[in-house]
Amino acid sequence: MSYGLLFSGQGTQHAGMLPWLESDPACAPALQALVEVLGSHWRTGLQDAAPRSRNTFAQPLIVGTALAGWAAVRGELGEAPAAVAGYSVGELAAYAAAGVFSTQTAVALAVQRATLMDAAVQGLETGLLSVSGLSAQQVLHAQPAWQCAIDIGTDQGIYAGDCAALRAGAEVLTKRGALCKVLEVRVASHSGWMAAAAKGFAAQLEAVPMVRPGTTLVLNASGTGTRDPQTLRHALATQIDHTVQWAACMDALAEQGLACVMEIGAGTTLSTMWNQRHPAIPARSIQEFKDAAGAARWIARLGAGR
Repeated sequence: MSYGLLFSGQGTQHAGMLPWLESDPACAPALQALVEVLGSHWRTGLQDAAPRSRNTFAQPLIVGTALAGWAAVRGELGEAPAAVAGYSVGELAAYAAAGVFSTQTAVALAVQRATLMDAAVQGLETGLLSVSGLSAQQVLHAQPAWQCAIDIGTDQGIYAGDCAALRAGAEVLTKRGALCKVLEVRVASHSGWMAAAAKGFAAQLEAVPMVRPGTTLVLNASGTGTRDPQTLRHALATQIDHTVQWAACMDALAEQGLACVMEIGAGTTLSTMWNQRHPAIPARSIQEFKDAAGAARWIARLGAGR
């Protein structure tokens, strides 16, 4: 069986996300790690957009729930993935899924990461904007104050900047035919705005033991795969203030000869991106299934031929 995993990033969280987690015993350890950080009523926080988008809530939530869901699917499959990647904060979940460090460490690092990112732009209103229909060169030529946070493809990207500048620029680009959407993220992630956060996170990661993973990890910072612990340590901090090379990540995963790909998280954004870029390798999200068993059966059925 040859399959890959994509771990969702911030902005996918919603009130009805993965409703089966609490009823699956395999999810309990990861959910307990999440409860220790956010409290037992973490689902209540998903009802309101304000707490839902707060970094110190959203980032550990994304990591903890993804690892809970993965624990359940992994228990049903009994076979490890060929390669793994995580989108933005989802990279922490990818590292844990690959065995680099524990679920508890991943959730704790998500809190530290979010706190450092908030501090880097304290007192400022920054954020992210999705733009489709124009190349990065066209976008940045029209909006030189923006930075490309996530490279998704030739005519799609996520841009970081001051919120007022993002809103004004979105109006301009919309008139040129682009599709613009403000994301539910309150900081200018993966840009120079985050330089202090990247430096602080790198210092914290020095004290975190990292084990060589049992599967290939494809990195946001480079768009390439590795199993080298020192490369993994450096890349995890670097992606905070550098462009996420997501198009390259998808291509690197596809080169692993996968039969299918599963998005682990609350949304379908990554699986949709994947199906657009690599339609010959089908992808779905665990959000689409009623339980972990259904997701595992889909992977097993498609992966059986390779």
